[in-house]
Amino acid sequence: MSNRTFIKTFQMRNIKKTILILFLALFNTTIMAQTKAEQEIRSLEQRETQAVLKGDTVTLFKKLWSPDFIVNNPANIVITKKDVAALIKSGKINYESFERIIEKISIIGNTAIVMGREEIKPQGVTDNAGKNIIRRFTNIWMKRNDNWAMIGRQATISSIQ
Repeated sequence: MSNRTFIKTFQMRNIKKTILILFLALFNTTIMAQTKAEQEIRSLEQRETQAVLKGDTVTLFKKLWSPDFIVNNPANIVITKKDVAALIKSGKINYESFERIIEKISIIGNTAIVMGREEIKPQGVTDNAGKNIIRRFTNIWMKRNDNWAMIGRQATISSIQ
């Protein structure tokens, strides 16, 4: 191998290494940013679950849900924030326990899509009171002015035990 060939080979290896290092740094930065957003969403999901469990409408309506919030609820009816407020006030949304198991969070621009299952135990005048309900859910969050707010939700009962 001539000196010239050796130098070119050495330079190509260095260029490839540099490109690989830059790619890995960019990939790592993207993962870190997504991880931070995912952590924020996980925290908000937990706050939202606790607020629903406690009937904390101030947290739900003023801090977590968008003014445009809509739900395709487990009764297969599309409702608004105002409708949810009426259901909470009437005792139709009232849970002894509520656990949300997040299976996937996808961050796409300023939108987060959260999917998974929920295990609830309704009480009082809520439908299926005293039974264990398993639901599939999708929650949609949007980031506006550096704040995440839930803009949409869908929940479907998959089993009643």
